Amino acid sequence: MFMQKIGVFSSFVLWLLLTAIQVFAVPDNDARRVELDSLKNRLRYQSGEIKLRDGVASIALNQDFKYLDPAGTETLLTGIWGNPASGSKLLGAIVPSDFDPFNHSAWCVIVDFIEDGYVSDSDAEKTDYTKLLAEMKKETLAANETREKNGYPTMELVGWAETPRYDKDTHKFYWAKEIKFGDSEGDNTLNYNIRILGRKGILVLNVVSGMRDLPQVQRATPEILSMVNFTQGNTYGDYNPSTDKLASYGLAALVAGGIASKTGILKALIAAVIAFKKFFIIGIVAVVSFVKKMFSKKKSVSADALPSAEPQSLQNEKSVDRD
Repeated sequence: MFMQKIGVFSSFVLWLLLTAIQVFAVPDNDARRVELDSLKNRLRYQSGEIKLRDGVASIALNQDFKYLDPAGTETLLTGIWGNPASGSKLLGAIVPSDFDPFNHSAWCVIVDFIEDGYVSDSDAEKTDYTKLLAEMKKETLAANETREKNGYPTMELVGWAETPRYDKDTHKFYWAKEIKFGDSEGDNTLNYNIRILGRKGILVLNVVSGMRDLPQVQRATPEILSMVNFTQGNTYGDYNPSTDKLASYGLAALVAGGIASKTGILKALIAAVIAFKKFFIIGIVAVVSFVKKMFSKKKSVSADALPSAEPQSLQNEKSVDRD
């Protein structure tokens, strides 16, 4: 049941965005191009050492990468790429030094911090990720009947794009899933995740990219892992069991989607939305009013409470609702 709830919840926001993507295609006109150029010119990149969350963590950028602050990240995600607002400020984004938001092959890493407590890694050597993948695939397929009933495309977890790897010395964890929606014959969705464990929570790094860019992301991952760290006093080793909170889940739950079930719909939504960045390049606008209407009275979604609204109800929504 745990895996079923996690799998259905995590995939729900992905179905919603895919539906929105299929419905909304805004003509590429001169006014929109001027607006996009203006937004691009507002992006202010930083280099060197970046402090995150009042010094809880830091990014030591090398010459291959630069940083966008929370405001710039919001401009990139919502203003330029057309994603719905996250509902809370992210910590920023790491982008390649030659980053161009209008380039189809552009990719970036969104950074956030989940203060959920100290996550025990005691299951690091016990978890059979081959078995876990099989369970996740089974639960994903089992939920397809419900997806189709509610008007959403089927979803298939194709497999690991990157097998889960945990470094017990640095307490850094990463993995990637390849996901296929419906009968699509195009580029599958890449869900690439990096997690860094700390004393009071987790640094959450989500790579915004398509499957075709996986080789680039894989080459960059070691650099990204080395650049982002908790500061002294906030590291995994600084944990004090007498005073600090212990998270209610372990590493396996992070891979299966456990963190999404604990952080509310908006946190989960932004993680799913940015995975679809490729579809929002110049002229593709996401829908948020429908999401707001559906979830305004809820703080979380369970597997037993999927929406019954038909995708057709989305067709009149043309803009991002920021309220």
